Amino acid sequence: MLLLFFLSSGLFLGWSLGANDASNIFGTAVATKMIRFKTAAIVASIFVILGACISGSGTTHTLGKLGAVNMIAGAFMVALSAAVTVFWMTKLGLPVSTSQAIVGAIVGWNMFAGKETDFNALLRIASTWVASPILAAVFSILFYLILKKLMHIWKLHLFRLDAYTRVGLVLVGAFGAYSLGANNIANVMGVFVPVTPFTPFSIFGYELSGTDQLFLLGGIAISVGIFTYSKRVMQTVGDGVVKLNPQTALIVVLSQSIVLFLFASKSLETWLLAHHLPSIPLVPVSSSQLVIGAVLGIGIVNGGKGIKYGLLLKIASGWITTPVLAALISFISLFFLQNVFNQSVYY
Repeated sequence: MLLLFFLSSGLFLGWSLGANDASNIFGTAVATKMIRFKTAAIVASIFVILGACISGSGTTHTLGKLGAVNMIAGAFMVALSAAVTVFWMTKLGLPVSTSQAIVGAIVGWNMFAGKETDFNALLRIASTWVASPILAAVFSILFYLILKKLMHIWKLHLFRLDAYTRVGLVLVGAFGAYSLGANNIANVMGVFVPVTPFTPFSIFGYELSGTDQLFLLGGIAISVGIFTYSKRVMQTVGDGVVKLNPQTALIVVLSQSIVLFLFASKSLETWLLAHHLPSIPLVPVSSSQLVIGAVLGIGIVNGGKGIKYGLLLKIASGWITTPVLAALISFISLFFLQNVFNQSVYY
């Protein structure tokens, strides 16, 4: 029972991710009223669980290099600190980064436990916080120009264009949800992997390891967050920074989905290394940052018209505050858990 209690913080973090980051997958589609929220939530929930269970190991390994939390009580408090930070920002309507929150919380654990933070791993992760939204903006601009050219050539009837766009939003959203599960499950359950309380067992001839069971629970927690508390952030991201139409919404979802996949694909990394090419780091990146980057790309290609710079600055301030706040909450909470409640949080 105590083990389940300790895992509850990871489930809370998964719920927070679903309420905040995962909503970005269909945020633009729902904001433009092309897809109903219920439909978006069902599709996102199914595919985020599949992504977490099938392809979630790559980014978890990278996050583990930053700091291997070696006691389950410590993992509980690290996940809880990140979850509280994300929930706080979500209540303010800010699309913050769960990736930044868990990284800050792990650094807070390193500081409390007297462990050395791997600054190479930290730099590698932090660099993606800048590179990933820029890459999403580049994809967004490229896809926008291609779509504009195709629209000029095809001259589709309005009703047919509407139908194609709706189907495209569902398909691309499913791909994005899968990529999100693969990329961000490390944020939810990564700190529990070294201290997993689960033992392997077989079901229908397939063996579920302790890590598989953690990823399944985390994926379910994310899906619950999508259903229960994601609408507010969907509106902030999908309709806040730049006004989108259904076609540009499709571009935004596709752009951020591709970037999520690039930073989560072990098979792509293996292929690049096999051909002596520079690999893309397997790092959990923020879907919130990717959506903002992709939306900004639409604004930039239109000459910067309609960009709400005040709201953009507010969102960016949340990104800067998140890891610092998470580290501070983690450090203080670990102190209380060990010295007041007599729980060992590291060895």
